[in-house]
Amino acid sequence: MNTALVIGGTRFIGRHLVTDLLDNGYDVTIFNRGNHDNPFADTDGVRHFEGDRTNDSALEAARDEANPDIVIDCVAYEPREVRSATEIFADVDGYVYISSGSAYGVEEIPKREDDTELCDCTAEQATDESMASYGPRKAEGDRAIFEAAERGVNAASVRPCIVYGPYDYTERLDFWIDRVNEYDRLVVPGDGDSLWHRAYAEDVASALRIVAEEGEPGEAYNVGDELLVTLDEMLSLIADALDTDVELVHAGERELSTADLSTDDYMLYRDYPHVLDTNKLESLGWESTPLDVAMERTVEEHLESDRDGSEHDPGRENEERVLGVLDTI
Repeated sequence: MNTALVIGGTRFIGRHLVTDLLDNGYDVTIFNRGNHDNPFADTDGVRHFEGDRTNDSALEAARDEANPDIVIDCVAYEPREVRSATEIFADVDGYVYISSGSAYGVEEIPKREDDTELCDCTAEQATDESMASYGPRKAEGDRAIFEAAERGVNAASVRPCIVYGPYDYTERLDFWIDRVNEYDRLVVPGDGDSLWHRAYAEDVASALRIVAEEGEPGEAYNVGDELLVTLDEMLSLIADALDTDVELVHAGERELSTADLSTDDYMLYRDYPHVLDTNKLESLGWESTPLDVAMERTVEEHLESDRDGSEHDPGRENEERVLGVLDTI
């Protein structure tokens, strides 16, 4: 029996990861503070070791308890955490750090692991917890992986783009699913062609396992849906999963400004396309779930949840004003 230690493991990506590991014959230990409900509390083959990952002694105790073949780190948000983990788990067969597509420091299409420049990271950014420093912190974590590999550690990183799927506590896609489910007409920012690469959570989970098993030390691997869809196409996939029809009404900055809105008020909208090259990961044998299947599973779980994405809502009354303006043009 192979053994895996998952740092995190109970919420979103980590939850899918534990399931994937179990399905592939692993005995799993999850290590976290226990601040969230453990969906695997009664699952055979899963143990929970409680502790704070920022405490090196706790990480060492988890290592000794689990004796893992592979370690997958879902909650390393500061570079120092990656550096500590690569020291503590220097002898495992594979340590995988979840980085991010946000680690890339320039806009180009597509972003390639070995060619596209990473963000710089200042000393201040390395310990700053704001979203403004998220990309730089993830990039510096990647550099910690590269340094560890040079010391002989079997460490690699995986860079997902925007992740969606069941149990997504960010509720980014839940906002749009709720909109399609509740209204016949949707305000869509821009011309509907906004392109922001997304990655289905189950596919991210399998990517993490495959990189731990087959990846090369010191390498980074992008992960995202094999096929990319625009914002309009994503909404059509949602409508198909809900078996409903919806009219998509496009609104630019001028139209949105009539209700004091802008394109920045909308989740999953991006001016410049964000596209990751996933060929390197595919060369390891990784495969992407068909988009319609991924969306059907995502919508099904959304309907069973109490998530509605309301924290991302620009205000339906504001949108009605925009629709009124557009109807007069």
